[in-house]
Amino acid sequence: MCEYCGCQALETIDELTHEHDEVVRLISHLRRAHQDGGVARMAEVAQEIARVLGPHTHVEEQGLFPALAGDFPDQIATLEAEHRRIEAVLAEAADGTAPADPTWPDRLMEAMALLRDHILKEQDGVFPAALANLSTEEWEAVEAARAAVVGGALSR
Repeated sequence: MCEYCGCQALETIDELTHEHDEVVRLISHLRRAHQDGGVARMAEVAQEIARVLGPHTHVEEQGLFPALAGDFPDQIATLEAEHRRIEAVLAEAADGTAPADPTWPDRLMEAMALLRDHILKEQDGVFPAALANLSTEEWEAVEAARAAVVGGALSR
């Protein structure tokens, strides 16, 4: 994915990028399960994706997005709305309703297509914009959000 702007030289952006890579890897497992008709396996993988995205989303929404919202309000609002749409479908795997709903596998795959596009928006837009626009204090807030995830209740 993104390697052209140098934003991965920042530890938090590098970690967010690695989490994106992990999600993309898990989506490939999801595709195989979907092709095989393995709804239970799809639910397992969806739960794994949700475990990666929970802390990841916290760092973005508590650190990165607030720092960029002043300059890019519509784009940040769109990204946050996409987070909610993706989380809602993934949550169905956690609460056990997904396997009982025959529409869930296709809705999950649609959400994962959205997630792939979302990842590209972040890596090609948000991360370089953060590199160019965030002040030292704003980066400290992003780092604090990451620290809360790593050392706090949201850690894996």
